[in-house]
Amino acid sequence: VQLQASGGGLVQAGGSLRLSCAISGRAISTYAIGWFRQAPGKEREFVAAIGSSTNYRDSVKGRFTISKDNAKGTVYLQMNSLKPEDTARYYCAARKTVVVVTSTNYDYWGQGTQVTVSS
Repeated sequence: VQLQASGGGLVQAGGSLRLSCAISGRAISTYAIGWFRQAPGKEREFVAAIGSSTNYRDSVKGRFTISKDNAKGTVYLQMNSLKPEDTARYYCAARKTVVVVTSTNYDYWGQGTQVTVSS
């Protein structure tokens, strides 16, 4: 299983970005897919995940939306009302079960895409 994240960039506060995670190797309907982020000097943290359910970290609820297109093998993270504190490298990950968890207990990881939000 390979994951390729894309869609990051530089955006002003209040702006929007849509991240994509293209997954190859197996049907994504059999996986839980998560988005995580890591800022310099900080631990990697859970952002959102989709599988048999969806889950979001509190600070992104109402601003971020995770979705997936099973036919395209792609999971999206729509990020609206971005804030400088959302600046980080964003990673997608896959778990060999549809059960969503907020820990980093995922089996496969992509290389990440950088999101920078200017104030």
